[in-house]
Amino acid sequence: MANLHCIVVTPEETAIEEETDFVTLPLDDGEIGIAPQHSPLIGRLGFGEMRLGTGGGAQRYYVDGGFVQVADDVVSILTNRILAAADLDAEVIAEQLETARSEPASTAEMMEIRDRAVSQARAQLRMAQRT
Repeated sequence: MANLHCIVVTPEETAIEEETDFVTLPLDDGEIGIAPQHSPLIGRLGFGEMRLGTGGGAQRYYVDGGFVQVADDVVSILTNRILAAADLDAEVIAEQLETARSEPASTAEMMEIRDRAVSQARAQLRMAQRT
């Protein structure tokens, strides 16, 4: 069976580089599943869960937006941050969500920053509660 080569890059490092059977990603407008021989694609990532399927299970990660490119069975992901699902602490994230919600936002730019922080915390909290 053909495999995908998945590469995840953050500003600090190449976080993941491995062979996988499938990749599931949160796009800005929904979720996408990528299997071997997928058609070429460039997409904008949202905040949420990335799954890498190998054998009978899947590794779960939180990705913090970014971009994905699929070409020739290579899935290249550029993201601000990636965290293993097991590293997410629901209590800490719930506190971050409340802090983000309570941030004052007197300008459109400050509202956008606050809304982004709230969206990130909500996506992390959903993953942490499922783990």
